[in-house]
Order: sequence, then structure tokens, then C-alpha cells
Amino acid sequence: MLPAANYYGYVDHNSTELVPSGKRYFEKLLQLINEARHTVHLQCYIFSDDATGQMVADALMEAARKKVKVWLMADGYASQKLNTVFINNLESAGVQFRFFNPLFKSAWFYFGRRLHHKIAVADGSVALVGGINISDNYNDTAAKKAWLDFALLVKGPVVKDICVVCSKTWNDFKPMGKSLNCDSYVQNNTPGSSLVKLCRNDWVRRKNDISKTYIEMLLHATAQVTILSSYFLPGKNIRRQMLQAAKRGVRVKVIAAGRSDVLVSKHAERWLYDWLLRNNIELYEYKSNILHGKLAVCDDQLLTLGSYNINNISAYATIECNLNVKDVPFIQTVHTQLEQIIANDCEKITSEQLVKSRNVFIRFTRWISYQFVRLLIYLFTFYFKHKP
Repeated sequence: MLPAANYYGYVDHNSTELVPSGKRYFEKLLQLINEARHTVHLQCYIFSDDATGQMVADALMEAARKKVKVWLMADGYASQKLNTVFINNLESAGVQFRFFNPLFKSAWFYFGRRLHHKIAVADGSVALVGGINISDNYNDTAAKKAWLDFALLVKGPVVKDICVVCSKTWNDFKPMGKSLNCDSYVQNNTPGSSLVKLCRNDWVRRKNDISKTYIEMLLHATAQVTILSSYFLPGKNIRRQMLQAAKRGVRVKVIAAGRSDVLVSKHAERWLYDWLLRNNIELYEYKSNILHGKLAVCDDQLLTLGSYNINNISAYATIECNLNVKDVPFIQTVHTQLEQIIANDCEKITSEQLVKSRNVFIRFTRWISYQFVRLLIYLFTFYFKHKP
């Protein structure tokens, strides 16, 4: 069981709500923007100028016209296709827009890192934190359903911490004065019972809270750990803890993508399937759509959810944001939803299935994909690795 006294960094009296991608998420996001009276921060990896992006942009521009201070930051690599007219319209309406500077500079090299977190905050009192980008892929449209992903809607004292992170990111992490535009202007009249902790991964700034969370979950679990993860390529430390947890009799379940928007990544993941099954880790592939979510629950005592993928890019090369939650009734509800996803939308992967698919071509494709992705990740993260 997770140490009960380990409450460092947690903030009490918050309300939490699990919000899936699709229509429900964007309704919550638009409500957050529309009801803001003073400030809105929106930061994301992908902001597209498709129908969903235009819908969110319209809401941001309307808020700015009402004299709400609006800051919009998108990753300079993933959102580079945003056209000049789209950006000019935002700025003309009063939205402060900028790309996250993808370059990291030191005395020895100049290299890129990416802003991968997805955060929206209004008035320092309500926030959405998760893995959902601003794009039609994450929304329900007439043509298709949204990719599966999740966010947490939080209200309460922890939102100020989230807002401070947005302000610091906007200002390139430079030393700032006391005024961060994160005071809670709107009184939260319905405080909840959730303990919530803001966790970040930014290896350049020596932040690895989320990586530690996954390792501690597996290290202290006594009954079960369920992980839902896109682009699931765990590094040596997490694999070691998964193995040790399974040996202790912990029921470790992994919900991986059955369909992926990055085919080579999916082939690479399947190269690990033998290892997972050989070590008594239950494995399920989500089949209903593309899986993009990133969350885990442990012993119904701890939940982590956000933008962090279980691979070395998230661990070393991108800026990530998760929320950890300690609230047993809430986590039990989330756990139940994960079990429903397994029952209704997943296929259980067995050793027998792998044996049937073990022709030379498939095995070689998966092996070469795994080696290629490992090399890609190594090259992408090489400059950022340093001794803890």
C-alpha cells in the first residue's frame, strides 16, 4: 500500500471530475473560457486551425473582447502549421499568443524541447489538465468519434499552483515578481475532498515528479495497478518495477493502443508484448478507436493523469504536467470506468495469440521498429540526460 503519511506537495479541499475527450471535454473547456471574468491561460501541444480549433479560438477572442486577459501558448513544433491569418485574428481580438520556444540553449549546444502539457485555467479557480489537444481528432464530429483521452476538471486551492506553472512557462521560467495573475478571483463555494498534487516532468529543469510517481506506484502497490497508456515504451526503471510488482503478486494491467496514429510506434510496442506476458502482466489492446490517454490507478489509493506518456521522450525531452489525486471514492469510480473499457472495448492479448503471429516477417518488422524508435528516442533525448 502507498505510504499513508506521504502527503508532501498535496493540496486539500479540491473537487475533481474525470472528463473524457470529445463533446463533453470541449463543452467543459468552452464553459471555463466563457465564464472567466479576469484571466484565462490555455497551453497545449497541438492547436489546429480546423473546426474545433476555430471554435476554441472564437471563445478565446470573445473573452478577450470582454476584457478578460487571455494567454494562449502552443508548442512551436507540433502547432507550426497554424497560419498567419489565424494568429493575426487572435491577436487583433486581444488574445496574447506565442509559440513555446522549442530551442534549449547552453554553453555547448542548442537543441529543441517541446511543450507537451495540455492545461486550461480560468481566474485561478478552475482548471482542466490532461492529454487532450485542440483538434478535431479529440472532438466528436459528424464524421468520426474522438480519440480516447481524458482530463481532470479541478476546482479549489490546487488551481493556483497550476496557474503559476502556466505563468512561469509563458515567461520562459525567468525570475518573476509576486504578481502572476493567479489569485483566486472566484470563490469556490463547493470545496471537495480530493487531495491533489501538481506533478511536472522537465528534465532540463530537473523536474521528474511524474516518472517518480509511476515508479512509486509500482514499488508500493499491494493489490493492483492499472495503466492506460498510448505510445507505451517503458524504460528500464519502470520495467524493473513492473517486474518486481508482478513477482509480489500485484495484478498489473496495461491498456495499450490497438490502433495508433504512429504506426512504427505501435510495431515497437508489440515487440515488448512477449516480455510483458512472460512476466505475468495482463495486456489489453483498445480496439474501438485510437487510444491517446495517459493515466494510472494504484490500489484505489492514488491516481495520476495528464500528458505524460510512458516512454523516454516524456521522461527526458518534453515538458509534461500530470495531476496526482488521493480520494478513494473518486479513484474507485475511475477504476470502474477502466474496467468497463477493458470489458467493452478491449481485446485481451495472450501468449497463444503471439505464437500465431510469430512469422519471420512480423517479428522482424516489430524488432526493427523497436530498434528504430529506441534510436529515435535516444537521439531526441541525448542532450537532455544528466545525472540526477
